[in-house]
Amino acid sequence: MSFQILEKNREIQQLAIIGIRTCGEFIGKRIQSRIKEIEGVEVPFGVVDITLYRDDLSNLTQPTLKGTEIPFHITGSRIILIDDVFFTGRTVRAALDAITDFGRPDCVELAALADRGHRELPIRPDYVGKNLPTQRNEFVKVRLEEQGFQDGVYLVPRKQS
Repeated sequence: MSFQILEKNREIQQLAIIGIRTCGEFIGKRIQSRIKEIEGVEVPFGVVDITLYRDDLSNLTQPTLKGTEIPFHITGSRIILIDDVFFTGRTVRAALDAITDFGRPDCVELAALADRGHRELPIRPDYVGKNLPTQRNEFVKVRLEEQGFQDGVYLVPRKQS
C-alpha cells in the first residue's frame, strides 16, 4: 500500500498519515516508516480516536477514550486515513467528522488493510491491502506484532446470542 500511496501522491510535502485507533494506528506507523525508507522523508503522523463520533454511542455502556493526537496542521494537508478493516463505512465517517474538527484538509484518501464489503455509506477505500469477501455474520480480526501477536488477518464466525 505504501507504494500505491506514493505513486498517487508524488508531491509528499503536504502528505500526512492519520491512523484510526487502535490497529489503524499501528498500520499507519508501518506505512510512515516504509515511506521514509523509500523516499527518505518522514511524513507527519497522527492518531484519531473516533469514540465520541460513533453513531452508536448511545449503545455503549462505558466508552473508553484513548485520545486523538494530531501534531500537525490539518488545513492544507493531504491526509491518508488508515483503518484496519473496512466494513460498513461508519468508522470512517466518524473519523472524517473527528478530523474536520481539527481543520479542513485539501484531500482525504482512505487506506484499509482489509476490505470486507457490506457498505452502508457511500465510502470506499482508495488503497486496499486485501479484499476479503465475507458474510455479515462473520467477523474479521486483525492481529499485529505491536499488540503482542503474530501478524495475521483472521475470519471468524460471529457468536450467536
